Amino acid sequence: MVNNSAFVFLKPLAVTDKMKELVKKTFEEKSIKVVKEGSIDAATIDKKQLIDKHYYAIASKATLVTPDKLTVPADKFKGQFGVEWADVLKEGKALNAKDACEKFEIDADGLNTMWGAAKKSGTLVKLGGGFYCAKLEKDGKGPFYVFNGFFMSMRSGFVKEGASIYYYVVEWDPKDLPWADFRGKVLGPTDPAEAPKDSLRGGALAAWEELGLPSAPNTGENCVHASASPFEGLAERMNWLGYKADKDAFGKALLAAGVRPKTIKDWTLDPQVQYGPKLSPITKSIWDTLEDMDSQECLDKCADVAEWRPPRKPKFMKVKDLNPASKSFNLYLKVVKGPVAIENNDDVKEVVAGDDSAIVTLSVREASNVAACTEGALLRVQNAHVKMIKGYMRVVVDKWGVLKADVDAATVGFEAVDDKTNMSLTEYELVDK
Repeated sequence: MVNNSAFVFLKPLAVTDKMKELVKKTFEEKSIKVVKEGSIDAATIDKKQLIDKHYYAIASKATLVTPDKLTVPADKFKGQFGVEWADVLKEGKALNAKDACEKFEIDADGLNTMWGAAKKSGTLVKLGGGFYCAKLEKDGKGPFYVFNGFFMSMRSGFVKEGASIYYYVVEWDPKDLPWADFRGKVLGPTDPAEAPKDSLRGGALAAWEELGLPSAPNTGENCVHASASPFEGLAERMNWLGYKADKDAFGKALLAAGVRPKTIKDWTLDPQVQYGPKLSPITKSIWDTLEDMDSQECLDKCADVAEWRPPRKPKFMKVKDLNPASKSFNLYLKVVKGPVAIENNDDVKEVVAGDDSAIVTLSVREASNVAACTEGALLRVQNAHVKMIKGYMRVVVDKWGVLKADVDAATVGFEAVDDKTNMSLTEYELVDK
């Protein structure tokens, strides 16, 4: 079994000797082993864009990606600002936060002040998770539409001269300490005021002056970061320390479980993934999916998600291509003649339907299917088969098949039915070989 392993760091304002002592003492009391520790300075964080990659979902829109590469919901954008997103992009009025600082000739704090003013005045919109845009103008410059302007102030705390983080690579036996308790009881909740007194964040709040902190910790400045899952720990070691998956204990276990190297790399950016039931899959970010799982559960879930594939898109054939041996086929049809009872068989109704290639007679039994076959209705028929009745073809939709009136003309791909060829009027003879 692979031990739990996390990446923990003291944020710049919390890097003091007393805080380091508190971290070491807390880890020792909880039987958490420090495998590696060290400092990463602001120049390295800035040059390698380590904090940008750490907060990728937010930072990508602020510093790493230009607006033309973003997927902006045009309806939300126009609803807030009254202009077309395409026009704004064409006119060069869209900026990420980094470029906005240069355009307005201001620093991160200046942009943060403008961002706060936009929020108060209502000229800011949330476009998605961690995805915001504000209309900003200053000293005759603008208006410009700026994405995630708040991030530059966050970033500046990590990259300003003299700043650094102090990190720890730690591991422990999940039987002794579940991951959820590592975060909830050892690290403490995001808000230090809600954290246990013997947790890192709770202890920092209780003795912040003695620990040499510049102010009392709060939700925005809570002193310590720690990985939310074993996978997040791997991703953070890869980002901050340059680890390779095949050289890391949890990374090796992932590879052994069948998760490909490319998948691991892609997942370090916390993309949306799908898993679960094929027809109604769960869509969620991979990091949220794995949150608070211990190493083995996390490995198993990673393997499940990596193996998941959406159902194959069904192929639909044309009526003219049917033959007496056709089975397990799908058709888009338009009803030409509604249900008609068959003599001496009240359970089965016959329906004439077709597409732009030919028409055919359907044999329908289920009451719900019969009800769907009103004249002019567009049908989706799946897993049907041909049954020969006295030498003539009938398309049968039984309990294993699907017949739904839930498609439109754009989906079926035709408007008029070609009724010149009736596949059910061609007589076939059984030939002995």
